Amino acid sequence: MIAVQLNKRNFEYDIHSLIRAFYPGVDVAVYQKGETFTQEYEKILEVGYFPDRVEMVLKDAEGKILSSDSRPAEYEKDRKQTKNVVKSILYEMLREVTGQDLPWGNLTGIRPTKIPMALLEAGWKNTEIAEYMRNTYYTSKEKTALAIMIANRERHILKDINYQNGYSLYVGIPFCPSICLYCSFSSSPLSVWKDRVDAYLDALCREIEACSRIYAGRELNTVYIGGGTPTTLEPGQLDRLLTKMEECFDYSHLLEFTVEAGRPDSITGEKLQVLKNHGISRISINPQTMNDKTLEIIGRRHTVAQTVEAFHLAREMGFTNINMDLIVGLPGEEYAQVEHTMKEVTALDPDSITVHSLAVKRAARLNMFRDQYKEMTFTNNCEIMDMTARMAYQAGHAPYYLYRQKNMAGNFENVGYAKPDAAGIYNILIMEEKQSILALGAGATTKIVRGDHIERTENVKDIRGYIERIDEMIARKHIC
Repeated sequence: MIAVQLNKRNFEYDIHSLIRAFYPGVDVAVYQKGETFTQEYEKILEVGYFPDRVEMVLKDAEGKILSSDSRPAEYEKDRKQTKNVVKSILYEMLREVTGQDLPWGNLTGIRPTKIPMALLEAGWKNTEIAEYMRNTYYTSKEKTALAIMIANRERHILKDINYQNGYSLYVGIPFCPSICLYCSFSSSPLSVWKDRVDAYLDALCREIEACSRIYAGRELNTVYIGGGTPTTLEPGQLDRLLTKMEECFDYSHLLEFTVEAGRPDSITGEKLQVLKNHGISRISINPQTMNDKTLEIIGRRHTVAQTVEAFHLAREMGFTNINMDLIVGLPGEEYAQVEHTMKEVTALDPDSITVHSLAVKRAARLNMFRDQYKEMTFTNNCEIMDMTARMAYQAGHAPYYLYRQKNMAGNFENVGYAKPDAAGIYNILIMEEKQSILALGAGATTKIVRGDHIERTENVKDIRGYIERIDEMIARKHIC
């Protein structure tokens, strides 16, 4: 364990995240000065905030000083400047002690492309942005170039979006055929809730009706039905949901409608026909890996053959914008296994490919019961990520959005690649936080953009609670 002792509780998230990036898998505990440590520790970081400076000392368990630094910072007047000083000191100290650099430097947030996007909009040149990012955040040349490239493409894709009077819509279906080993989303096994799906749809349709009235007069630009796995719904249930949405929302300004078909074992021709009948423009068929052994380990109850079959079926039925999600860093997978997945996926010729770096959240079974999985290896590195990028390029795809998560394997990122005119607009909007997103369903979070300020309104995650408290969920939207 690494202990962190603060004289004032500030910037804890950034400190915790940066230490974990250098020491993956190591517990980090944060204490207020004067509190007693409750666990044995290998290192202790002492952080002192003072009106005119920040001081840090990193010691080993015996009290030997490994590194120390002190720099000017106007703690009481400029929090952003102070945070940058804190992260700069800590990054340089950890780099000195470990002898390693991180590809994203000291950036701990999940939206690194927001930095170059804001600077582009302020009139900066690409070269000026690159120098600023490398000097301020210690980002590598490769990641700096990637972030700037994506920010430029995002600006082009979003150039016609109505930010002032437009909005996007998310609808959550919190059911899955089974729960994957690494998953921490607000989803539940369909087998447990099969008898309550219609009750959930009753509540969801009430929320749809009420919120469509609240947002009447605004332009709906994109719709995303996610989860969970929306295609766990039966064809009649899917048709009911999509019909209700059509009745309630004005689609005349709609640029994109995505349904996360997701799990190949939930896809049938009848369900795909329902989606076609309702004019769905974009779907995802997500293998995560094209290795059957890994699929069995992570608890996805489908085979590679089912993925291929579902993809071909969707193509035959006329779907011209299909995304496929992959995960790098899955248990037991090394370079060869990921390369095999990329070869198999690019051979199918999807319209977009999203490459995720495994991020194991606290609520995932892989983390909650990690003693059961301690023999597994989780590998991600620059060579693997570079290979996925190279193969995506060779297949005619270019990166169009990027985000990061806590506890990502290798401290890398998730990148969406797409062919021309096939980029997922909703994906960019939710990452850049430039347009309000109305989110309906259990566990959904509505984000209202008011200038530089974002207001969040959350629905309860528990399915039973959502059904029983639907009037409260609707009332929360009126506040927005």
